[in-house]
Amino acid sequence: MPYYFAKTLDTDFDTAVRQTTEALKEAGFGIITEIDVKDTFRKRIGVEFRNYRILGACNPKLALEALEIEDKVGTMLPCNVVVQDAGDGRTEVAAIDPVASMQAIDNPRLRAAAGAVQSQLKSVINNL
Repeated sequence: MPYYFAKTLDTDFDTAVRQTTEALKEAGFGIITEIDVKDTFRKRIGVEFRNYRILGACNPKLALEALEIEDKVGTMLPCNVVVQDAGDGRTEVAAIDPVASMQAIDNPRLRAAAGAVQSQLKSVINNL
C-alpha cells in the first residue's frame, strides 16, 4: 500500500506552496509547522538541496477525535504535506496517507477516523 498520494503541478515552487496552503485551509486544515528543508540543510550542514518544504497540516476537529480514540496517536500528528521542486518549472505536492500510517495501530475506530482525513487530504491534492 502506498504511504502517500501526490500530484505534479505546472507551476513554480513558491506558487505551489501558496496554493497548497490555501487549499488545505479551505478544507479545514491549518499549517502548524513549516520546515524549509533547503534552508535547514544549507545552514546546518552546508549542503545545497532543491526547494523542499514540509507543511505540518492539522484539522483540529479530526485531531481531537483521533486523540480521544488513541492518546498516543499524537506521535504521528500532524499530517505532513511535502511541496518539492520537480524541475522544469514543475512542483510536486505529496501528502501522507493517514490510513497507511495508522496501520501500525490496532484500533478499528482510529482507522475509520483516518479514513475521513484521507478523504479530505486526497481531495485537496486532487483539486490543486
